[in-house]
Amino acid sequence: MTGGSIELINCDQKILEAILDGDQSLSQLLNIHVPKKWSEFGMRVFKFSLERISEKPETKKWWTYLPVEKKSNTLIGSCGFKGPPLSKTVEIGYEVSQSFRNKGFATEITNLLTEIAFKDNRVNTIKAQTKASNKASAKVLQKCNFKFIKESFDPDDELIFEWVKKNNCNR
Repeated sequence: MTGGSIELINCDQKILEAILDGDQSLSQLLNIHVPKKWSEFGMRVFKFSLERISEKPETKKWWTYLPVEKKSNTLIGSCGFKGPPLSKTVEIGYEVSQSFRNKGFATEITNLLTEIAFKDNRVNTIKAQTKASNKASAKVLQKCNFKFIKESFDPDDELIFEWVKKNNCNR
């Protein structure tokens, strides 16, 4: 999936294995620049995606994507869905590495994920969560027409904001 300045690469088993093998393996496989500290989520997210895709390869669309900034051919973070649709709903997550923040990339990534989700007739709602302290992420979701729905607490007792976006098309 390609946007204005970002290309999202949907990770298959081979790409996820390269991520887990190290930045050099990923760089060689995809022929992209992989900077240090491109992900703050850690390897457990990629291991989890690999396990799910290994069990059900047809679900790869609903897991991990790598956003590559086209102009510099550089990996700038990670993003994706937290699993296949349940009750016509998917949840998104995204991260942009620190040196690429405040340049509109998170907004573009969120819009691309939204486009992917709403092209599938099994989805009419997209959820997202942000830490209450993450004002930049909340701003991204507002720009992308997500609506704040409620506050909750994560397992570490941190305040979380929950957001949704509904598809305008009737299904």
